[in-house]
Amino acid sequence: MQYQISHADLSLVLALVRGRSLAKAAELLRVDVSTVFRSIRRMEAALGTALFIKSRKGYIPTGTAQALAEQAERAEQALDAARVALEHGEQVVSGTVRLTCTDAVLHSLLLPALAEFMPTYPALSLELATSNTFANLSRRDADLALRLTNSPPEHLVGRCLGSASYVVSGLEHYREKLKQAPTSLPWIAPDDTMQDHATEVWRSEHLPGVTPRYRCSSISAIAQLVTAGLGVAALPDYMAHTLPGVEPLSDALPGCDTEVWLLTRPDCRALRSVQTLFDELTPRLRDALARQ
Repeated sequence: MQYQISHADLSLVLALVRGRSLAKAAELLRVDVSTVFRSIRRMEAALGTALFIKSRKGYIPTGTAQALAEQAERAEQALDAARVALEHGEQVVSGTVRLTCTDAVLHSLLLPALAEFMPTYPALSLELATSNTFANLSRRDADLALRLTNSPPEHLVGRCLGSASYVVSGLEHYREKLKQAPTSLPWIAPDDTMQDHATEVWRSEHLPGVTPRYRCSSISAIAQLVTAGLGVAALPDYMAHTLPGVEPLSDALPGCDTEVWLLTRPDCRALRSVQTLFDELTPRLRDALARQ
């Protein structure tokens, strides 16, 4: 008969994943060390696979243990949500939602919106992860994604919130030189990890003689260099207007407009916490994009 995982088993694995030592796991579970050791060995024998590898750094979880720990965390969160609902009533929105976006979107678009409504949902928690790809959402490591793309993945569902344009941005003293001799300016551009970025395509077509003086692995890092006065760069309009001392030095760059999407997996659509974030973020982000 196949071994049936119990809630106690999940709690045991989660404690050792978090503690990385028998002593710490025993402390978290409020049992003795020998109980943790025997219980883990019993589970491994019953499952027919190793859950942890003992090393100098402690007990390192295998892929199986990591997967069990993730389910244990979800069960833990579900219990917390149930307690909140019992204490405050069933209308309380609770739980943890994991959201992924880029650094640039986080600072310039998402944080101002969150600051407006998150204080009204004290039982709702967010885990924010910054990434330039859809990988996190696709691997189920995240529940929501806020992304700039003109072709969102077909396996995700969501809403288009508007579009962002890109403008050449920099300090005011670069304005005249941009008009007269743009190739003589110190340009800041994405590195090879974003070689297909729309602004790179624009620059290769319209300013083929430019060799960027600085290259960065994220738009957020590019914006920091622009703010420091190190040069000019093509930045999204929603960001250019928020950087201290930085001004748009050009009109919207042709061919660079990019849609902004709020996306989730189909299996997350029915979650009240996810739907609440959709409903709260949608009008605020649409307004923010429309103001640019």
